Amino acid sequence: MSLEFDTVSYTYPSASHGISDISLKATPGELLAVIGQSGSGKSTLLRLTAGLLTGYAGRIVIGDQDVAEQPVWKRGVGMVFQQYALFPHLSVTDNVAYGLRRRGIGLAERRRQALAMLERVGLTSHAGRLPTQLSGGQQQRVALARALVIEPRVLLLDEPLAALDAGIRHQLRDEIRTLQRACGATTLLVTHDQDEALSMADRVAIVDGGRVLQVGTPRELYEQPVSARVARFIGHSTILPGRVVATDRIDVGFTTLCAPSGSLREGEAVELLVRPEHVQADPDQGCANRIHGACGEVRYFGSTHRYDFIPHGATTPLLGEGREVAVHSIAIDPCHLRVLPATVRE
Repeated sequence: MSLEFDTVSYTYPSASHGISDISLKATPGELLAVIGQSGSGKSTLLRLTAGLLTGYAGRIVIGDQDVAEQPVWKRGVGMVFQQYALFPHLSVTDNVAYGLRRRGIGLAERRRQALAMLERVGLTSHAGRLPTQLSGGQQQRVALARALVIEPRVLLLDEPLAALDAGIRHQLRDEIRTLQRACGATTLLVTHDQDEALSMADRVAIVDGGRVLQVGTPRELYEQPVSARVARFIGHSTILPGRVVATDRIDVGFTTLCAPSGSLREGEAVELLVRPEHVQADPDQGCANRIHGACGEVRYFGSTHRYDFIPHGATTPLLGEGREVAVHSIAIDPCHLRVLPATVRE
């Protein structure tokens, strides 16, 4: 079942923020992640889909049906909240079966379906416990089971792992992805965590200021961001202000770099994107874009180091990554420099 936003706009009462002319589509079975900072509009999309907010312009379509006039309980939407929203007085089984009960399914059948779903999330042995007797990760599995047992047309995930420790987050995002694929539910994931979005989603939409900046696969967004704003959302990077001085030549202040300038004209302001894994430490003499300088702050991440390299004459360091950190010069292959339009300051 597809989910489509067709030029959807919404402004909160007595406020100036919301979303503006957003058009997005999640295809059947796809997991579409929406990522952005607090207040960017990502949670507004989720609440509008669920029917928790009304009075918007545009269309929200599930399958081939505009849901504008449909109340929450008729939309066929399952939702997992950031804080789980489990009923503390109900057992795990009764929490999972709650949606089935609201649909008028008999006691024996809803118990059978609830236990079958608990088996899928690995919590059969906890069926009789109360939510307060579970860990955070277990509570999240219960919330996911409750959302999926009703066989929703669309699954909504609202920062589902934000309240968990880092270790369990990594485990649960894989489990959620596996279960979502098995159930085939079209899914809208709202998160501010770029690692969560990149590792779980088929496609990712970057939103900022209530507008969509770019939509694409995780690889497309990482390797081909359309702007510096998008690049800052996805992965680590250095973004250098510069100016085109000749074909494939960009002046960045402390040096001139070779980079593919395409159809940009001489004198145009640009920004150069450099990913840390593309910074080559202590290169051979003949390498292009060789820069001399000194190593600054070094951060240890186990399998790699991430370091600041400060070019001679520069005030902004370049972020590098690698096993060795005694760096005296670097090089950047021109094919790994992405030339972006200069950011318009508002």
